[in-house]
Amino acid sequence: MDDEDVANRKVSFRKCLEHLSGAGKAIGVLTSGGDAQGMNAAVRAVVRMGIYVGAKVYFIYEGYQGMVDGGRNIVEASWESVSSILQVGGTIIGSARCKAFRTREGRLRAAHNLVQRGITNLCVIGGDGSLTGANIFRKEWSGLLEELAQNGEMDKEQVQKHSYLNVVGMVGSIDNDFCGTDMTIGTDSALHRIIEVVDAIMTTAQSHQRTFVLEVMGRHCGYLALVSALACGADWVFLPESPPEEGWQENMCIKLSENRARKKRLNIIIVAEGAIDTQNKPITSEQIKELVVKQLGYDTRVTILGHVQRGGTPSAFDRILASRMGVEAVVALLQATPETPACVVSLSGNQAVRLPLVECVQMTQDVQRAMDERRFKDAVRLRGRSFESNLNTYKRLAIKLPDDQIVKSNCNVAIINVGAPAAGMNAAVRSAVRVGIADGHKMLAIYDGFEGFAKGQIKEIGWGDVGGWTGQGGSILGTKRTLPGKSLEDIAAQMRKHSINALLIVGGFEAYLGLLELSAARDKYEELCVPMVMVPATVSNNVPGSDFSIGADTALNTITDTCDRIKQSASGTKRRVFIIETMGGYCGYLANMGGLAAGADAAYIFEEPFDIRDLQKATSRPCSASAYLHSGTWTRTTVMTTESNVEHLTEKMKTTIQRGLVLRNESCNENYTTDFIYQLYSEEGKGVFDCRKNVLGHMQQGGAPSPFDRNFGTKISARAMQWISTKLKEALGKGKRFMSDDSICVLGISKRNLLFQPVAQLRQETDFEHRIPKEQWWLKLRPLMKILAKYKVSYEVSDSDQLEPMHHRGHEEPAAI
Repeated sequence: MDDEDVANRKVSFRKCLEHLSGAGKAIGVLTSGGDAQGMNAAVRAVVRMGIYVGAKVYFIYEGYQGMVDGGRNIVEASWESVSSILQVGGTIIGSARCKAFRTREGRLRAAHNLVQRGITNLCVIGGDGSLTGANIFRKEWSGLLEELAQNGEMDKEQVQKHSYLNVVGMVGSIDNDFCGTDMTIGTDSALHRIIEVVDAIMTTAQSHQRTFVLEVMGRHCGYLALVSALACGADWVFLPESPPEEGWQENMCIKLSENRARKKRLNIIIVAEGAIDTQNKPITSEQIKELVVKQLGYDTRVTILGHVQRGGTPSAFDRILASRMGVEAVVALLQATPETPACVVSLSGNQAVRLPLVECVQMTQDVQRAMDERRFKDAVRLRGRSFESNLNTYKRLAIKLPDDQIVKSNCNVAIINVGAPAAGMNAAVRSAVRVGIADGHKMLAIYDGFEGFAKGQIKEIGWGDVGGWTGQGGSILGTKRTLPGKSLEDIAAQMRKHSINALLIVGGFEAYLGLLELSAARDKYEELCVPMVMVPATVSNNVPGSDFSIGADTALNTITDTCDRIKQSASGTKRRVFIIETMGGYCGYLANMGGLAAGADAAYIFEEPFDIRDLQKATSRPCSASAYLHSGTWTRTTVMTTESNVEHLTEKMKTTIQRGLVLRNESCNENYTTDFIYQLYSEEGKGVFDCRKNVLGHMQQGGAPSPFDRNFGTKISARAMQWISTKLKEALGKGKRFMSDDSICVLGISKRNLLFQPVAQLRQETDFEHRIPKEQWWLKLRPLMKILAKYKVSYEVSDSDQLEPMHHRGHEEPAAI
């Protein structure tokens, strides 16, 4: 970049920063409709980002009812008023259905109450009904103000000053029933509640050989039921969008009895509360129970989860999602003009995007219309490619065709786990094995990594062998960090002996290095000239070629849960700062994202160098980070830190929030160790606060996998097997040797898409010394964490403020989970 480019960027930066100023503006934030975990994180982000840019932010209590009633229901928010709410479920500002707001008279009162406080920017967190109401309000705004002026309740100056209303929506709904976003706030947390119950039920069901019918929420959307079924390996699932075919009663009973015949001691059936048959008649959990008891005589119980799914603490995913959406919503409001249509802040892959509210609501209503008209294929398609992909994957994994109906490929496909264990690995193996068998391959399991490969620890693995694997942590196949380099000859001999035609590797950075070594050895060993694909699985999330790795979400939830408990322990003691060390090697993903999810005051990571001045004394110095762009993307820039961490915490102790939380990545600095930082904070904070330290260690690698990791592992591994089957089919009967770069790949999420990237190409994108990718997407969230922790940081914004078209999707596969 030359001097002229730098000068232009500085001018653009100044222009955009001025445009972003919230001085003299007022933002109202409300939650409406059904509550969802993570709404509080969204409220917190809106309040703090609004205050950060100089705007006034108002709580509107009890949703639209509070807006209509006014008075004490509309109160200015302060920075401290949203402290300690990240981990709280529901919504602290209340939510209520409001009949009055549906009338023009009610909206007149609401407009009057907002104008009295100068509020012309509205952030609405709710479902499609709440967002539709907000858009009607926005369209009527100028007419409402004119009517108020005519009635003598407002003067012309006020009408002119508040001439237009800006509206930005965030979707808070546990059902994930809103078209346009991959995930709504609250969905992941609801899945956590469901999977916790399913895991508990499976142990008792196994003891007594019972069948359990679980009813989950989803009156008009089967997302929770579908993903829960995928995540626990349910025998049958009932969805509103995809009713079972005629004669489903007999088919289901055959499936349940076949599973029992395979020595499966339990059956799990998941039912969405809005499940229907092809004639739009309800299918109830009691009806299913009676059928199973009558036809099969199985001991069958019904569990209706109900409002348990709405409750509890939000997951790490929901906290981060809601925080990102909240900040983006404020930016969108400050950028809006009178011509800007109402928009929804959405998630596409791992990117925040803005979509037209009206189009999203229209498509959501189109799904319901398709179901009402019994156009169920259209309903599934309108839900989006992610929903469709989930449904197809579930069908492939749940229902095994008879052996005589599977066309044999005469190919042997091996699967191996490499590196440290990560929660979700077993779900990935199960998925690969079943998709491989369905595609006609003979599936081989390699035990104990490349070490076991060289020793010939290889066995055939069948459909029933992987039953019940999705919910188990660790690696059932066994995994080691050993690389194949020293055993290439033995590995080639084993591949020849077992006639292995393709290899699927599930693992972390060691798996990536192993894949590179196997690729380099292809010239010497023709046995290695087969399709090979790697599925990233590591808590560190440091594999080049993928924004996410299996296991990282589970580790992140462990960190977040631990931080919540630690913060709670400090609430009684007061004036206490906790230093917490996370795993990740040189990759700061867990520390940074854990800090954002837990509301940390600081997170020390290798990717952002720091020195003693940052820790101890007040300073103004640049440090490398990634800057926020209005378009939802980020760029490398300089973040100016104007106060040290100790000074920041000292100031914080003067407020009502008398506790601190600091995360440190285990390898962020070889000299500034956890002990050193603990001792420094203890010394510098004498008389103001005391310190405690915690090293979380291997608990981050253990435990049952989160719903995200189960689903991600299942879907990405199924896709990897489809790729292998396609490659083998192309070579059928040709005796083809696979030598090209595109036959040895890493499969991962890149921005919005699932991509197969040749390992040779990824070599250029890798920092091998520190075992991390050279570019890491999550660094863009770095300034976000600092802003929400009240650090004074500057960030650069682009001129782009365009809404994306609703149907904008690339040609690649969607990366949504």
